[in-house]
Amino acid sequence: MTLTAAPGTGQRTARKDSPASAPRRRRPGRLRRVGLPYLLLLPALVLELLVHLVPMAIGIVVSFKELTRFHIRDWGTAPWAGLDNYSLAVDFDAPVGEALLKSFLTTCLFTLCSVGLCWLLGVAAAVFLQEGFRGRGFLRTVFLVPYALPVYAAVITWAFMFQRDNGLINHVLHDQLGLTDSPPFWLIGENSFITLLVVSVWKGWPFAFLIIMAGLQNIPREIYEAAALDGAGIWQQIRRITLPSLRPVNQVLVLVLFLWTFNDFNTPFVLFGRAAPEAADLISLHIYQSSFQTWNFGAGSAMSVLLLLFLLVVTGAYLLLTSRGRKTTDA
Repeated sequence: MTLTAAPGTGQRTARKDSPASAPRRRRPGRLRRVGLPYLLLLPALVLELLVHLVPMAIGIVVSFKELTRFHIRDWGTAPWAGLDNYSLAVDFDAPVGEALLKSFLTTCLFTLCSVGLCWLLGVAAAVFLQEGFRGRGFLRTVFLVPYALPVYAAVITWAFMFQRDNGLINHVLHDQLGLTDSPPFWLIGENSFITLLVVSVWKGWPFAFLIIMAGLQNIPREIYEAAALDGAGIWQQIRRITLPSLRPVNQVLVLVLFLWTFNDFNTPFVLFGRAAPEAADLISLHIYQSSFQTWNFGAGSAMSVLLLLFLLVVTGAYLLLTSRGRKTTDA
């Protein structure tokens, strides 16, 4: 509304502005407002499709084919095998199924020990470095070195250290300390499981340490001070304050460590080569051997699909149980 003077009267009258004269505000289009987030996610979705989903779909198709060395040049011409590859993998009375079952049980035991030790060491180191003291920053940096090193460089170094005749481990245990009668074999035989476990824990516990250390930053220091005034010791504080407060962090951490460890292929492959000892025959390396050494890619793909289904079931059950536990605690 504007004021204008009437002609010949000198009085001002009010006049409403026309809608056409008011400036129009341009609203962003629906595509720009709604579609922009999806447009930004499009490159990641395309890469995820090409890197993971498409090979996964091809692997599922191959698992239903009799794909051997005779059809490797043109796998599309391989005859359909139906469920024969899956029957071969789950027939635990046959040599193929029996070997797969042993590898699966070995992987379960290895994963349980590795995840447990990684979590325990990570919690202990994070709690120890929570208090301020001289040299804390240096220790944090040193503890994170195994996580920052490339996997292949670190595992190759460990492989040299575990050599029987000229390795550092036997030099310390046998030559320096005299704890063994003869230098043991670490990369073959039953000791290979211990070797694989040591390398896996050394490589994985800094990640647990990093996540736990970040979770401890969200716990108010006033709670510990009040507990100390009430007479609670360090162990009671860890049991009553630290661990319950870290429960959401631990739930995610344990799941991630489980998936990484159960699917670990680089560590045993670099440590033992293409043929791992029976005591350290993880299922990821076992599937590789079944596919690329026997040239039975159909059976290897079927084993991979079964492994995927197992991990999906375990992950779903774990998330369901942890979500129920969280609801019960909140109630």
